[in-house]
Amino acid sequence: MYGRIWEILRKEFLQLFRDPRMRIVLLGPPVVELIIFGYAVTLDIEKSRIAWLDLDKTVESRELQSRFEGSSYFQVQQMTESFDDVRDAIDREEMTAAVHILPGFGQDIRKGKHSSVQVIVDGTNSNTATIVSAYAGEIIERFGNDMRAESQTAAVPKLNVESRIWFNPNLRSRDFFIPGVLVNIITYVTLMLTAMSIVREKEMGTLEQLMVTPIRPVELVIGKLLPYAAIGMFDVCLITAAALIVFQTPFQGSFILLLFSALLFLLATLGIGLFISTVSQNQQQALIGSFFFLLPAILLSGFAFPIHSMPAPMQLITYLNPLRYFTEIVRGIFLKGSSLHHLWPSLTALAAIGCAILALSATRFRKKMD
Repeated sequence: MYGRIWEILRKEFLQLFRDPRMRIVLLGPPVVELIIFGYAVTLDIEKSRIAWLDLDKTVESRELQSRFEGSSYFQVQQMTESFDDVRDAIDREEMTAAVHILPGFGQDIRKGKHSSVQVIVDGTNSNTATIVSAYAGEIIERFGNDMRAESQTAAVPKLNVESRIWFNPNLRSRDFFIPGVLVNIITYVTLMLTAMSIVREKEMGTLEQLMVTPIRPVELVIGKLLPYAAIGMFDVCLITAAALIVFQTPFQGSFILLLFSALLFLLATLGIGLFISTVSQNQQQALIGSFFFLLPAILLSGFAFPIHSMPAPMQLITYLNPLRYFTEIVRGIFLKGSSLHHLWPSLTALAAIGCAILALSATRFRKKMD
C-alpha cells in the first residue's frame, strides 16, 4: 500500500514541477498577493490633502490651522477665500476635505460662547470619508478643550482620558490584512491545483490508465492530495516568514499551533478541490468552479468586512465557511497570541467541516472511479 502511494506521490511532484503553467500557479499568486496587500492595499489614511477657508483670520483660527498642519494625517494644500473654490477643488478630487471657519470664531471662543467649525469631506469613498471626519473631529475637539482650559479663571478638576489599544497598538491595517492574505493564498493555491490536476488527468486519459492498475481508489486519493497539502504548508511558512521579515507584522502566538491549524484547514480546501474535480469535465470548468467558490468564501470570511456587520442570513451562512474559522485562528495567533485554550471552538468547527467535506468528496471520487 505505502509503495503504491509513494509512486503516486512521486508522479504528482514530477508532473507538477514539469508543467510551466503549474509552476506559475504555484509561485505567482503568493508573490503577487503579498506585494499587493503588503504595500498597496491599506485602510490607513495619512497626509490627506485639505483646503482651508478661514473667514475669521484671528489668533484662534490660525492656532487651529497649525494643529492641522502639525498632524501627520493632514496637509493643508490650498488656502482659499471662497466657498466656490472649495467646492471646485473637491469636485476635481484635488482635495479630500476642507475646513471652513466662520467669522466670529475667535471672538466666540474668547467670550466662552459656543462656536462651530465646518468640515466638508468628499464622501465618494465612504471609508476614507469616515476616517478623515473622525481625525478632523478629534483635532477640533482637543483644540476646544485646550481653549476652554485656558479661559478658566479658577482651578477646575481636569480629566485626562488615556486610551490603550490591545493587540495592534499602531492600528496598522497592514497587520490586519496580512494574516488574512495567508488564508487566501493557501485556499487559492491548494484548491486550484487540486481541482485542475485531477481534471487534467481526465483530459489526458491517464486517469483511466490509473484505474486499471492495482492502485485502489483510496490510495489514489491520498497520493493525489498529499503533494498539494505539502505545497500548502510550504506557503504557510513562506507567507509567515515574509510577514515577519519584510512587513514586520507582529507574531505573538505559537508557530506549531499555526501549522496544526493549517493542516485542519487543508482538509477543507483539498476536499473542495477534489469535489470540483468530480463535477468538471475539463480544466476550464474546474477553473470556473474554483472561482465560483473562492469569491463568496473570501467575502464571507471576515477578511475585509466584519461578519457582525453583515445581514443576519449572511452571518448564518458564514458558519459553513471554513475560511471564516481559519481567518479568526490566524489573526488570533498573529496579533493576540491566542492559545489552544482560546481557539479550540474555531479549531473544532474547522476540523468538523474539513473532515466532512473531504469525506464526501473522496466518496464521490471513489464512486466515479468504480
